[in-house]
Amino acid sequence: MMTFQELNISEPILRALAEKAYETPTPIQEKAIPVALRGKDLLGTAQTGTGKTAAFAIPIIQQLARQGVSGKRREITALVLTPTRELAAQIGDCFQDYARHTGVRHTVIFGGVKQKSQTDALARGVDVLVATPGRLNDLMNQGFIRLDNVRHFVLDEADRMLDMGFIADIKRLLPKLPKEKQTLFFSATMPPAIADLARTILRNPVKVEVTPVASVVDTIEQHLYLVEKEQKKELLISLLKREREKSVLVFSRTKHGADRIARILTRAGIGSEAIHGDKSQGARERALANFKSGKTRVMIATDIAARGIDIVDLPLVINYDLPDVPETYVHRIGRTGRAGNAGTALTFCSREEQVMMRDIQKLTGKKLRPVTLEAR
Repeated sequence: MMTFQELNISEPILRALAEKAYETPTPIQEKAIPVALRGKDLLGTAQTGTGKTAAFAIPIIQQLARQGVSGKRREITALVLTPTRELAAQIGDCFQDYARHTGVRHTVIFGGVKQKSQTDALARGVDVLVATPGRLNDLMNQGFIRLDNVRHFVLDEADRMLDMGFIADIKRLLPKLPKEKQTLFFSATMPPAIADLARTILRNPVKVEVTPVASVVDTIEQHLYLVEKEQKKELLISLLKREREKSVLVFSRTKHGADRIARILTRAGIGSEAIHGDKSQGARERALANFKSGKTRVMIATDIAARGIDIVDLPLVINYDLPDVPETYVHRIGRTGRAGNAGTALTFCSREEQVMMRDIQKLTGKKLRPVTLEAR
């Protein structure tokens, strides 16, 4: 089994990793870090939770530290673009952890909050900027950000950027970046629009794929419930009362649906919170903290919001609604069964959703036998 020491990582970063008790790289880290350290462009197919943040953060920090960032005027030398506020905050935490002994300075910017603390940090000077597309374009238009000196560009969760309508923002941004730079491109799936974008911005990239797009972790036990739409709430309440000791992540297709499910569960005496894009940043962070700490047992999330939920030991995921895109099912149930832990995924399927279920089973190559359990 490979260790971080074998990846030619510098001593200050190794020390930071040791302080976090990280000893063994994940497959994406093992494959991507040496490529990125050589300055090559990279096309990575990897889902959230595979450790890909370290796969790009560690090489960037090491290259910036070797170029000597301390004692000079700080300019944005590395840009990490990511779709959601939660992911931006998580990436910022990783840079904080790994760069603590290097002198490399970063900041995180995203919308939904006042900009002054962010522009103050930019004015003090940073080496690495982690940003969501909307706030980045906004602050660039206001003259707070220049990207002339970017030497390392990371596009993270590219497929989610497409889902959220950010591709136009990214295409407007690309001409403002220097032509000579290293680009690290990560996406969990590779739909045609994302493959085209990758071809546009990458130069002779090394391809790294650690988990096939359609793969479902073997440790995840999957069950299918054929249940009509109006009966789903009774089935959910019944299951949650039966699994009363477990933390549960429930997926809703829409923001309105997530709020409605939370109200239904509250009336049934089951503590829950909803998390989605219409919630304020503070409310989302509080809900996420409550869920991670166990204060809130049941979290109802939309697919986009769930990209910010990274809990190693989450035992149960419930698909209240089926997703429109089959690959999204793989991402959803991948919230459980992480880091070698066992996990269970329960899926509710109404008559009108059976076409979606067939597409999911075709993608995963796994036929799910319906569970015969009446909602109580």
